[in-house]
Amino acid sequence: MIWLLRFVLLFFIIFLFYLGVKLLFQSSRKLESARKHKRFLFIDHNDVRRNFQLTYKGAVFSGEKYMGTVNNTFDVVSISIWPENTASLKGMVKDDFFIWIKKYLNIIRTPKLIGKVL
Repeated sequence: MIWLLRFVLLFFIIFLFYLGVKLLFQSSRKLESARKHKRFLFIDHNDVRRNFQLTYKGAVFSGEKYMGTVNNTFDVVSISIWPENTASLKGMVKDDFFIWIKKYLNIIRTPKLIGKVL
């Protein structure tokens, strides 16, 4: 009986450690940290149906990718991006949008950088 109790306790400790590590590396935590430090971060999932998020100069944006056919292949044909909070756009100028659009297009062309802080 004591062995069973020790086994359950060991399993519980391992489970709590797993949850802590999973929480530590969660993408929403990275996004919040990048927003606070006003850095650029782009989080995209391999699944096309899921929305992507990016942050730049403290503003958080969400976006959707739409699939379509291009030259007999399925590819992203349209992208819509909107701010999570329009008040966070205060102080941004037109050039800021061109900068993160340029970074976004570079990330799309090099998928190894997805989810990295630039």
